[in-house]
Amino acid sequence: MGCGSFRGLGHAIRLLAYFSVLSLLIGLSVRSIAQEPAGHHEHQGHEGMSMPVDQQDDPAARSRLQAKILADKKESEFNHHLAGFFVAVAGIFMLFQSGLIKRWPKTRFVWPVTFLMSGVFVLIWSDTELWPFGHRQWLEALRNNPEVLQHKTFAVLLLALGVVEWQRARGALKAVWSSWVFPVLAMAGSIVLIFHHHDGGMVGEHHMETMARIQSEHLSYTACGLGIGLSKGLSELTPRFRRIFGTIWPALMIVLGVMLMFYRE
Repeated sequence: MGCGSFRGLGHAIRLLAYFSVLSLLIGLSVRSIAQEPAGHHEHQGHEGMSMPVDQQDDPAARSRLQAKILADKKESEFNHHLAGFFVAVAGIFMLFQSGLIKRWPKTRFVWPVTFLMSGVFVLIWSDTELWPFGHRQWLEALRNNPEVLQHKTFAVLLLALGVVEWQRARGALKAVWSSWVFPVLAMAGSIVLIFHHHDGGMVGEHHMETMARIQSEHLSYTACGLGIGLSKGLSELTPRFRRIFGTIWPALMIVLGVMLMFYRE
């Protein structure tokens, strides 16, 4: 490798570091906003999950509580599994996109559609205690529940990414900055995951073990997401290594999707 190649790689690494700092700032900003209202509102949305003392010996009350815990657990796991399916599908299509597009040109839209569908799903169905499925109002929940705020933040990131990638697939968006939307949002979203607030594991038996498992799983998602963002960024910056990093980041997306599909609480 010549001196020019080393200089080019060094320049690429510096640019990637700048975008990593930008992603960190975005992630920490979302984290600080989400944690701000936590206080005494932190457990809103899980009313009834803790049982009054006078009902602790009531079999019917215990049964209702257990049913609520199980329903919330199934809903959360399904959300993660479906998100994992979309991520894995996106990774598979990006890994084999050159061959697929030559044979079926319209498959270039599969990649952005997976993000748009994920964004719509997370925006509407990630918190079913909100209207129109539940009694809580969106504005009140966004102000008082960090978990809801983070879910909707992820939804906005997914929708924004889907719109940008759709325009790029159409050939309507060719600006250089558009190729950096995915790496920046991938790293920002991964950083937000480090601080993801998850009320679901704070109730029921063995809640400490449940929370430890949830935190461990989300940490693995964070590591994989950062790897995706970094390798995608390097594939955009270093033509010499584009093929290598262009294979690594969709492969990591498949890995992330599979991990999400095996998520459990």
